[in-house]
Amino acid sequence: MVDLWGGVAGREVDGPAGREPDRAWGEDTIVRVASTTKGAAAICAHMLAQRGELDLDAPVVEYWPEFGAAGKERIPVRWLLSHQAGLPVVDGPLTFEQACAWGPVIRALEAQPPLWEPGTEHVYHAVTYGFLVGEVVRRISGKSLGTFFAEEVAAPLGLSTWIGLPEEHEPRLARIDNAPLDVEELTAGMIKSTGLDADTVIAWMSAGWGPDSVAMRAGSLGGALDNMADPAIAYYSTRAWRAAEFPAANGVSDARSLARMYAATVSEVDGVRLLEPATVERAIAVQTGRTRMHGLPPGLDIPAYRSFNMALGFMRGCPPLPMLGPRSFGHPGSGGSIGFADPDAGVGFGYVTNLWDLRPDDPRVSNLANAVRACLG
Repeated sequence: MVDLWGGVAGREVDGPAGREPDRAWGEDTIVRVASTTKGAAAICAHMLAQRGELDLDAPVVEYWPEFGAAGKERIPVRWLLSHQAGLPVVDGPLTFEQACAWGPVIRALEAQPPLWEPGTEHVYHAVTYGFLVGEVVRRISGKSLGTFFAEEVAAPLGLSTWIGLPEEHEPRLARIDNAPLDVEELTAGMIKSTGLDADTVIAWMSAGWGPDSVAMRAGSLGGALDNMADPAIAYYSTRAWRAAEFPAANGVSDARSLARMYAATVSEVDGVRLLEPATVERAIAVQTGRTRMHGLPPGLDIPAYRSFNMALGFMRGCPPLPMLGPRSFGHPGSGGSIGFADPDAGVGFGYVTNLWDLRPDDPRVSNLANAVRACLG
């Protein structure tokens, strides 16, 4: 119903031919969307469940027997989707090349014990989520998650979305720029968006994002993704990263495609409906409301609806996520992108950006979501 694009897809650069001008964002521009990819991976899992090929309450070992080592034999599939399995980090060491090859990460996860008793706590599985869910999809379908998504979601809907970008689409890719941000601004944004008091937010951030925290270790994937200091050589600037499949983190899309994908989970889009209403209801039931966030200091408790309102692969609307209503579901990505659907309004929404802003109260998406809400009345 509304399809907008604009801005700069590539900044001017010095090259052999001199200074090239800014490249404008066009109708076919695509950009990496980080953890917004997780929602696409979740849709694939729920399509298999809808077909009766995947039981979300069954132990993972029914589909992936090797997963059961080191005390993981009773973990159900649903805890992979809800970030409650206790496997947010890979101890490693792993190289970037091993991570891109898929198999070495899977072997490491098979051998590794959980960080906590599965099902009793939760914490964001920033990168391992994609390997855990993706391997279950692969064992059932015989296809990698990127291939399953391409054939069974993207192709029927005509999406410009990939988990593993084909090389021929590289010229369409927007360059990423980072907005400046300091810790005081980030803290102020967390206080504003969550409604928590300053002392609670500071304690939460200190515990959650310190240099030795689970969150920081989760992002490195056993050292494979550590080279972030210089954007010119960082892993996310390489063709190898974009070509590989990291179903939690390296999707590439435009906003139009995210909106179509999510619309097809709650309505029919050009004859395609991905998830039936009963599947959606099961998928969006919040899972983290009764478990504690791993790593919080003693005496500090933050309710899930203020911090990590996670269903089965989808986040539910809660501060600071700007969605349409209490039953909206989707997934944001680092930097500002998001895709979500609202089953009551029958609406899908997508936003992507190449100006990465880490503020939790980023006004760009919230202003657009508020405009959609106002139009719907």
